[in-house]
Amino acid sequence: MLTCLINSSGCDERFISIQPTMSEVAHGSPIELDQLDEMDACYETFDKDGDGKLNLDEFRLICKALFRNDKGHIYPLSEERARHILQVFDKNGDGYIDKEEFTFCWNHWIKVIVRPVSAFLIVDVQNDFISGTLNISKCNAQQEGSEVVEPINALLESVPFDCVFYSLDWHPPDHVSFIDNVHMRELDPSSPVSADKAQAYDTVVFAGPPPMRQRLWPRHCVQDSWGAELHKDLKVVDSAIKVYKGTNPDVDSYSVFWDNKKLTETSLSTQLRMRAVTDIYICGIAYDVCVGATIADALAIGYRAVLIEDACRGVDLADMQRTKSTIINNNGLIINSEDVLAMVEGRDRRPELGYKLAMELKNAMDEE
Repeated sequence: MLTCLINSSGCDERFISIQPTMSEVAHGSPIELDQLDEMDACYETFDKDGDGKLNLDEFRLICKALFRNDKGHIYPLSEERARHILQVFDKNGDGYIDKEEFTFCWNHWIKVIVRPVSAFLIVDVQNDFISGTLNISKCNAQQEGSEVVEPINALLESVPFDCVFYSLDWHPPDHVSFIDNVHMRELDPSSPVSADKAQAYDTVVFAGPPPMRQRLWPRHCVQDSWGAELHKDLKVVDSAIKVYKGTNPDVDSYSVFWDNKKLTETSLSTQLRMRAVTDIYICGIAYDVCVGATIADALAIGYRAVLIEDACRGVDLADMQRTKSTIINNNGLIINSEDVLAMVEGRDRRPELGYKLAMELKNAMDEE
């Protein structure tokens, strides 16, 4: 069971598995998250001046205990962000976190940070993107899609994710995104390219209402074709769930959550809610298209979302950079696969994700 050691003098925090007595807690021994009296002991430990409430300096000590890796390195958290987080839990606005407010903080923030429920979402590792009709190695970035397979398999074999999802582009033959179908639908007068002159990777505007911008791609991932199959070397775990997208012929679907017009939701959101997922680790193909759209939606919905960069390959370097900026600007995180295990196990806790969670709690309370 995960336990939290808080040293009252040095705020040293790490994971062990010893059940403490209350006298041990008073001397900086483990605090078991499930026990109310131990929550009280944690509160009292950080209430340095003994006034029955936590000020900003005392709350910052909690943040130092929380936001560190499994080697003891403390991740910096700016005073501005620490103040923002404190304000989320300071419901009466007096500048302090009292005991009742700390109970909410403990149950909805600290516990999630220490015990995340993690989903692994593997996006579109399909034949057509690797060696088929939309082989991304022939796109501007010239990246090899097959290179995502090895790190993904290693993660599946070594990390105890709470659930695993595979998404698949699953297009009907008359799909709107295929360049050879461009004559099937009327273009809007505002389209920068005519149907006769359009080429793969151009963007056109189809007539509405409302008009719809659409990037044109080579025919790919047609339902039940070899190109739509997951790559033969990709490990597929027995308990995993497959999510199919792009099934509507008239609307493209980059994100694994929604089609591009947000008319239809896939099964992903429901599956995540059923499993009480807090954190989503996302990787696959293509970094700047379907992976990027998926993590942007995950962050917008409110999940703590993490991109595993060495398990992604993309189409265009400039678009990949824009994807990175979107993630960082929305309190997401970009890591490599070597960091995933400690994060999933709650031993490596990043302040970006803690801040994201606090802001989502604030938004939820503001809506009440």
